[in-house]
Amino acid sequence: MATEKSVLTGNTTLLILKLLEEQDLYGYQMIETLSKRSNEMFNLKAGTLYPILHGLENEGMVEAYEERAEGERIRKYYHITSKGKKLLVAKNEEWKKYVGAVNQVLNGGLSYATI
Repeated sequence: MATEKSVLTGNTTLLILKLLEEQDLYGYQMIETLSKRSNEMFNLKAGTLYPILHGLENEGMVEAYEERAEGERIRKYYHITSKGKKLLVAKNEEWKKYVGAVNQVLNGGLSYATI
């Protein structure tokens, strides 16, 4: 069963920021980690990821730095900033409200959040 692309598109920033909250990563690591954690439901392409990262960098949500990896290769790592952490909290709250509303519709208007 294919997942609608729009479900991922609207929440890619949330997912990227969450990964970076845990540790600094370079692009390919983000793609691989997201794929593994989602049981390969989310398979980002570099052409999707890097424009998002550049936008987040321009907005001060992430910072990039270069570090030499094995065999002289230089990789560009991304680090979440305090501004990015605030955005992560806001996007996470937005996601919870969205999921709650969808669940209420699917459950006929019943809310199981309050017990």
